[in-house]
Amino acid sequence: MQKVIMTGDEAVARGAWEAGVTVAAAYPGTPSTEILENIGGSYTDDIYSQWACNEKVALEIAIGGAIGGARSLAAMKHVGLNVAADPLFTVGSTGTNAGLVVVTADDPGCHSSQNEQDNRHYAEAAKLILLEPADSQECKDYAKAAFELSERFDSVVLLRMTTRVCHSKGLVELGEREAFKIAKYERNAKKYAMLPANARVRHAVHEQSLVEIEEYACDCPFNRIEWGDKSIGVVTSGISYQHAREVFGDNASYLKLGLTNPMPRKLIKEFCSQVEKVYVIEEGDGFIEKNVRACGFDCLGKEVVPYCGELDAGIVRKAFFGSNDVDTYSVESNVPARNPVLCAGCPHRGFYQALRKYASKIVRSGDIGCYSLGVQPPMEGFDLCICMGGGFSTTIGMAKALEQAGDDRKAFGMMGDSTFFHSGITGLIDIVHSGANVCACILDNSITAMTGHQENPGTSKNLMGYEVVPVDIEKMVLATGISPEYIRVVDPIDQAAMNEAVKAALAVKGPFVIITKRPCALLKDFIKANGNRHCVIDSNKCVTCKACMQIACPAMSIENGKVVISHENGCTGCGLCMQMCKFGAISVVE
Repeated sequence: MQKVIMTGDEAVARGAWEAGVTVAAAYPGTPSTEILENIGGSYTDDIYSQWACNEKVALEIAIGGAIGGARSLAAMKHVGLNVAADPLFTVGSTGTNAGLVVVTADDPGCHSSQNEQDNRHYAEAAKLILLEPADSQECKDYAKAAFELSERFDSVVLLRMTTRVCHSKGLVELGEREAFKIAKYERNAKKYAMLPANARVRHAVHEQSLVEIEEYACDCPFNRIEWGDKSIGVVTSGISYQHAREVFGDNASYLKLGLTNPMPRKLIKEFCSQVEKVYVIEEGDGFIEKNVRACGFDCLGKEVVPYCGELDAGIVRKAFFGSNDVDTYSVESNVPARNPVLCAGCPHRGFYQALRKYASKIVRSGDIGCYSLGVQPPMEGFDLCICMGGGFSTTIGMAKALEQAGDDRKAFGMMGDSTFFHSGITGLIDIVHSGANVCACILDNSITAMTGHQENPGTSKNLMGYEVVPVDIEKMVLATGISPEYIRVVDPIDQAAMNEAVKAALAVKGPFVIITKRPCALLKDFIKANGNRHCVIDSNKCVTCKACMQIACPAMSIENGKVVISHENGCTGCGLCMQMCKFGAISVVE
């Protein structure tokens, strides 16, 4: 068989293809994004795939596919499973007509997330089969096997990955695509229509299946004992297995768990009873440790292993031996700190620049997206950011609290176009319906930018590259019933238009909507159309007042006391800096 190097995400996509999957849906979110990108890019002929509005919709698409008889997959990052939790808990009891696998990609260390929750708890709470691959080969193998398990036990499989597993590369042995025949759909309301009378029956059926799954988990290819020195027994799973192996080598025995819910208690007892000391090594919470202790064994785990952040061999070694005495390679360097910044030419920079002038008159709520980078100085674009869609919903309560406190500032909420489609629409509906003193700002840059330019309902192409009808944001806003006079559609780089829009919003006691429309500066079509357009500074006119530097554009810097603009560093000639200069020192070169 052919072997290729793959990331974990690529391997999951391959495993789904080999398993005969024909329906796949997701909402992009690091570190899970590349799963659907690879399915949409490499397996379009065999798998229908789409970016859904949000994770709940993605899972519901997959549920419909699986009940309809097609092996189906839904993928999302860990916080996305919060959004999808409602259908997840119910479909765990109903089971499906064909295999259903849900990929959750956890992010220990918050590399690109607002928290680092441990989604293994979801499997326990929703009573799902839980698989945890440790490398790219297992990602492919587990993804493929997950569909067989789902069908064997009429259950949903949660495939839990982490950042390091998703993005690390390893050799993967490729297989052929399985010829899975779409199962015939037959009406079965008692199984799939979860009214209370049916749900109670299905719950009992599902509980019995969990007993059978646990029995299987104690003697399955995903859980194995690797006997070595029995003075130490390490119980571990996922990427933590790799770290444990690197630290302890052959000086320990290992219980390597790949199927971790239901927990194989009989196997745990068999292993732990034959070793002198039990160590539990896992990222995140003490999920395995809790079960080891429940089986009656004392163990060393989260007393020394950190709850926060990713693990590595050095951290594990220090946790159990008190120091990391292995020689490591390091480079002495004094690199200045660099906060993430908005790209040169980013349309959001113009939006934040306009808001800065009215900082004393507004309270700002942000949301999840690349515009979140505007929270950094000097823009300081917003004060709170909780979750996707919260940029609008939180403003309703904020506006009411300000009113009750006698504070006449207006609440401004902001989110991007993809986030608006994800979960912002409902917040806007409540803003308009409640008459809240809120300005809802939709920052439309024509793409889902933060996660790498994935399509959304506002784009004219879908994941598979087909032409589709884009959803018109302005028409959706008008559909809430808000008067057209309380809507402004502006180019955010145009500071005169932005200032007028903000002033108009502040003049209204009640709902107002600002839609900023300008493509992301990194979009291929925008770059092609923009050509070599860039800004230049006339050093003879520049008085070094540095007003243009207030926009914090990475294409601008100070050299020999003078401001310079670097086309090589990304200047797109947006012209925002020109509007800051009172001396006409900046011009655009087409």
